[in-house]
Amino acid sequence: MFIAGLFLGFVGAGGSGFIISILTAIFGFPIHTALGTALAAMLFSSASGTISHYREGNMVWRTGIAIGLFGAAGAWVCTQFAAHIDEHRLQLMTASILYVSAFVLWIRMFLAKRSRELEEVMAVEGVSFWLRAMVIGIICGALSGLFGIGSTPFIQIGLMTLMRMTVSQAAGTTMLVIIPIALSGGVGFYGSGHLDLTVLAEVLIGIMAGSYVGAKFTNRVPSRYLKTAMVVIPVLGATLLLIK
Repeated sequence: MFIAGLFLGFVGAGGSGFIISILTAIFGFPIHTALGTALAAMLFSSASGTISHYREGNMVWRTGIAIGLFGAAGAWVCTQFAAHIDEHRLQLMTASILYVSAFVLWIRMFLAKRSRELEEVMAVEGVSFWLRAMVIGIICGALSGLFGIGSTPFIQIGLMTLMRMTVSQAAGTTMLVIIPIALSGGVGFYGSGHLDLTVLAEVLIGIMAGSYVGAKFTNRVPSRYLKTAMVVIPVLGATLLLIK
């Protein structure tokens, strides 16, 4: 977990999908336990990221809270479905969504490059705001509840396209959105008996220690290697699940 934290700290990602693959493929935990543990771990990493982004002014509170609440509902409902999916089938489904998330992350990088000129939020208000918040929240919350992932690239693309946010605001607000999703999903998995608190504590200790060290290398490595690593990590996680 410390080594995994090194990579996650380097790329600046929560990496719940990568955590799932390590717990399942290397340590032999059931996929349901791995999903619950990884999603619950996101609560702590996202809380830390939220504080940092708040201090940097990269957060739109109203949007983050609205989407997060819809996401929490979607996550809790889908954890109940996940508990009844066959272990082998769920493992294949999780691997598939990790491949998709890598592709979505690549799209997110493309959108970030295209939107550098955008300097401020183009406000979305009224009924349109709530409909868009519901769509982003429920879809991303459902993905988290079913597959234990943080849905970071999906949330960020939703914020940048539907909510018309800048890249920095999307990054900061995403951390806030994930908190209620991770909390609700973690409670859902715990209620179905698929969250081991001891394993969660061990994962957090290793990941947080490794992330702290890994983050020191982020600004010391050429950006092309960083971008490549951001896409390769979920692909590696998916591949580990498939060959397990």
